[in-house]
Amino acid sequence: MIYISKDGETLDFICWLHYGRTAGVVEKVLKANRHLAEVGAVLSAGIRITLPTIDESKSNKKIKLWQ
Repeated sequence: MIYISKDGETLDFICWLHYGRTAGVVEKVLKANRHLAEVGAVLSAGIRITLPTIDESKSNKKIKLWQ
């Protein structure tokens, strides 16, 4: 999916809107959009961002802290 940024948005906010979370997602979106590293934290309007499909089965691992 291609997302077009709005003035003042941040990548973590876009990830939260699209995926419903930011943990483990922002890094994958940055990897798919290397050009964003040059843009800065606050985006201007009109930047094309590829939002990749993220395999939910790998990202929802449960960790037991106590047995």
